[in-house]
Amino acid sequence: MTTAEITPELNAVDHADRAFAGHPKGLGYLTFTELWERFSYYGMQNLLVLYMVNYLLLPGNMGQIIGFETFRSLFGLSNTEGQPLASAIYGNYTGFVYLTPILGGLLADRLLGRRYTVLAGAIIMAMGHFLMAFNATFLFALICLVIGSGCFKGNIASQVGGLYKPEDQRRADAFQIYYLGINLAGIVTPLVVGTLGEKVGWHYGFGAAGFGMLLALAIYLSGQRYLPADTITRRDKTAKKEPRKPLTSAEWQALAALILLIPVLAFAIVPNNQIFNAYLVWGDQRFDLTFFGIRVPTTYLTSIDAITSIGFLAIVALFYRWYGKRWNEPDELTKMIIGGIFSISGMLCLYMAAATTPADQKITLFWPMMFELLNSIGFAHLLPVSLALFARLAPASFNAAVIGLYYLAFFGANKLVGYFGGFYETMATPTFWLMHAGFAAGAGAVFLLFKLTLARRLMGGPAPAMA
Repeated sequence: MTTAEITPELNAVDHADRAFAGHPKGLGYLTFTELWERFSYYGMQNLLVLYMVNYLLLPGNMGQIIGFETFRSLFGLSNTEGQPLASAIYGNYTGFVYLTPILGGLLADRLLGRRYTVLAGAIIMAMGHFLMAFNATFLFALICLVIGSGCFKGNIASQVGGLYKPEDQRRADAFQIYYLGINLAGIVTPLVVGTLGEKVGWHYGFGAAGFGMLLALAIYLSGQRYLPADTITRRDKTAKKEPRKPLTSAEWQALAALILLIPVLAFAIVPNNQIFNAYLVWGDQRFDLTFFGIRVPTTYLTSIDAITSIGFLAIVALFYRWYGKRWNEPDELTKMIIGGIFSISGMLCLYMAAATTPADQKITLFWPMMFELLNSIGFAHLLPVSLALFARLAPASFNAAVIGLYYLAFFGANKLVGYFGGFYETMATPTFWLMHAGFAAGAGAVFLLFKLTLARRLMGGPAPAMA
């Protein structure tokens, strides 16, 4: 499709600016905007299932939710109650959070521009967080959060790259700083929002998340003059359409293989993402979370997960940098197979925790912490590496579209997390975690089959060593 670009008159970015840790000031505003947005999002996510299971979906409160029976009928949940119902709602909510950024990107590219789309998303998300303060408006809150996140999520990240000229080597470092803010939010928010929600009152926690979103909005507004100008792309009806170069046979094979890998990746992600659903419910019910006579909030478990995930992302990257200087570094598929082995091991730790603890005793944190250790190593071998695989194999003319398809795996994974999480209440707990180990094993087997049958033809031999 041929297009014409319309660039609104906005302040130009000073590409030579190094006021923020050697980077343009705009990076600071974008990083802290995203930090507080993630503070609000993760805070709400960490409380959501516990809030539904322990309060909202109890018989005396569930009837207050406006439109709830219509919602249950629409999603086929009319016969679902209690924890399975909470799990299904969680799965649908988090699944659609990963689907709507596709529409948010189109809205920004073709109509509003990134700035106004991000502002609209921030306002709608703030509304959603404050609507969580009332039982009656629960569904409206989720709708606002899904729509707002779709407008916000991809469009703010895309502005980071716009701060730099194409040849500026600081861009990669800028994204490291940007994601550091995201990771910091993942560590801190359970300690603040989780403590307020579990110890003071659920709605105080959601209110804190709302104020975090307002702070993100204020920071973003205050930094407007330091952000890159918007480029809105529209169809040029007078321009001659240039023919697209047809895909080669090898590119068609690579595209087909990547599409087939999307559902496999979805199942591979389920064990990790169940941390925010059934794992929290189980931990709330069975883990020994009392230290020195004080019971810590259950949401602190997600802070531990964030710390270990961040730590092992760095450790694994440094390990392969060291390894690659001495031997041939494994390709992406081999790393994903290794990640599957660690993921299976992590699920088996949860199986051991459930199988070896009598029903009348609390589960000590030894096995859950071993799970966090092994699962975080698996996570570091799966998510960033699988994205690199998609970027590597995607045909050049469809690269952006294929990366967009990659995120459909997260939509599918979260839907599956909600569906299979519903078995927690009816299935024996050891069997429940064995089922998740089976998901990791099945995905790993497909990755191995892919490597043995198609990898050399599509990837051209081993991957080059990473810098």
